[in-house]
Amino acid sequence: MKKITVVGAGNVGATAAQRIAEKQLAEQVVMIDIVDGIPQGKALDMWESAPVELFDTAVKGTNNYDDTADSDIVVITAGLARKPGMSRDDLLFANTKIVKSVTEQVAAKSPNATIIVVSNPLDVMAYVAYKVSGFPKNRVFGMAGVLDTARYKLFVAQELGVSVKDVSALVLGGHGDSMVPLVRYTTVAGIPITEFISEARIEELVKRARNGGGEIVNYLKTGSAYYAPSASAVDMVSAVARNSKRILPCAAYLDGEYGQKGVYCGVPVKLGSNGVEQVIELKLTDEESAALARSAKDVEENIKKLDL
Repeated sequence: MKKITVVGAGNVGATAAQRIAEKQLAEQVVMIDIVDGIPQGKALDMWESAPVELFDTAVKGTNNYDDTADSDIVVITAGLARKPGMSRDDLLFANTKIVKSVTEQVAAKSPNATIIVVSNPLDVMAYVAYKVSGFPKNRVFGMAGVLDTARYKLFVAQELGVSVKDVSALVLGGHGDSMVPLVRYTTVAGIPITEFISEARIEELVKRARNGGGEIVNYLKTGSAYYAPSASAVDMVSAVARNSKRILPCAAYLDGEYGQKGVYCGVPVKLGSNGVEQVIELKLTDEESAALARSAKDVEENIKKLDL
């Protein structure tokens, strides 16, 4: 992999660029932002850590999309962050404008790139990037399920006092209050979670996962989460860059799968060098199907508000 571009040099973008460089997922990482000096300074600072962290990836900061030309992967983190009291949907119109502009320039300079969207409201922004880029659906998808699942897995591990490595879980649906954790697929070393935790307590952990981003926003006051979101985005970048065929929950374009059409929603997919190489369709219970349909409907209603 020759070049990976991260759009946005804020906390999420800069941390993602650092992780990509340290994991040596490409020969060069380009970080682009509209603010003069910020991507250049942060990129140079990162690159100067190379002799300590022992990576050979070059790190470049820029304000010019010419420097992003011929990127293999583009991670879009640009957009406004949430503040206390704001929902992800509150960001809808402002971030649509930003993601639309970014995508137009990315698509023009890197027509063969895979686009991974991180900007909120996530599922709608993935749809915006898909429509504006004109790229095939397998090359435009969003980061949400990996992050939501990570939060859920951590809370389960904390509850039981076990290693996060032994917790397996899956969270579907939109990135927000309508996400759908599949409790029956949650296991600890292969043992169903219901063997350890009561249903009422599981629901409390699910609720905390749903509100995971908001909990952090309330602490930070002037910003939102970035360590876990950047790690989750880079997990997806790694799957594409290394063609590792990971099964990860991502915001993917559904074209009939799960009874949904023309909408982005969090589902398990196989990620490799061709992006979303397969949408894995699980047999859901009636209750799970209804929850996923409600989640997709929330995304559809926000898409209808846009002028694309």
